[in-house]
Amino acid sequence: MFDFVSFIPRAIMQGIPLLCGSTGETLTEKSGNLNLGIPGIMYVGAISGVMGAFFYEQAVGPANISPFLAIAIPLLCCMLGSFLMGLLYCFLTVSLRANQNVTGLALTTFGVGFGNFFGGSLIKLSGSDVPAIVLSATSSYFRRTLPFASTTGWFGKIFLSYGFLAYLAVILSLVAAYILKRTRVGLHLRAVGESPNTADAAGINVGRYKYVATCTGSMIAGLGGLYYIMDYTSGIWSSDAFGDRGWLAIALVIFTVWRPNVGVLASFLFGGLYILHMYIPSGMNLAIKELYKMIPYVVTIVVLVISSLRNKRENQPPASLGLAFFREER
Repeated sequence: MFDFVSFIPRAIMQGIPLLCGSTGETLTEKSGNLNLGIPGIMYVGAISGVMGAFFYEQAVGPANISPFLAIAIPLLCCMLGSFLMGLLYCFLTVSLRANQNVTGLALTTFGVGFGNFFGGSLIKLSGSDVPAIVLSATSSYFRRTLPFASTTGWFGKIFLSYGFLAYLAVILSLVAAYILKRTRVGLHLRAVGESPNTADAAGINVGRYKYVATCTGSMIAGLGGLYYIMDYTSGIWSSDAFGDRGWLAIALVIFTVWRPNVGVLASFLFGGLYILHMYIPSGMNLAIKELYKMIPYVVTIVVLVISSLRNKRENQPPASLGLAFFREER
């Protein structure tokens, strides 16, 4: 029989990076910026956190680590690295009005190269015999669960067996949905994404909203990379470890019709599809297992096709998405 009790927690853990990436990208796109650099930003956020944790462990030794600093240093480094990537994107696309598609793709290429370069450098510094960095001491603090989770049976395994970043990701997505839908700031942000000329005429600072939304979204996406390394892989960094999760996160934005709260369940669904091949019996036929690995990508294509057929205005992307704002043309 299919083991849901073991499958659901792994699907949720697999979906948390997607949730962070899609939440960050939704905030960014609501401001009219199409940031295709999310995969690279997740890489930079992850390697920045890894670098902070690595040098802290090297300085004090794994046995003398402070629980607070073990969490605070990687977290701050991750957010700083992600913020700088978002700031770079905004400078190029908002201030210099560069093409958003080209800029995003360039940031993805840069972020992956940045992560692999510094990750390889840390591997050499550590003197590891394998091409990976292991930060078990720091990871143990990120992976700590609620103390009573193991005593509540299947309920604890499904709902309480995650590190604090998993719950933080869900909270951030719900807060983002509330801000976008229920607050004046969210109304102004949506106005900037729909019609920056009209928003500017109403006295809204278009450039400021684009900068703040994009940089905030980048930091949230970076947390997804940090979660993947510190929690999902138990503190193990290796080159090209993320695969294509960043691109799935971008596709998830369209699947959720730009609603971060819908992204919570949608990311867990995609996380489950990502690991479904491990739970479907395929015997010794490796070719069948490879076909099962295609499931999340096939579903992504189907979702994109269905999304393109929706005619409701509320299910469409922001009207100015991907377009530069020229104030002098208003």
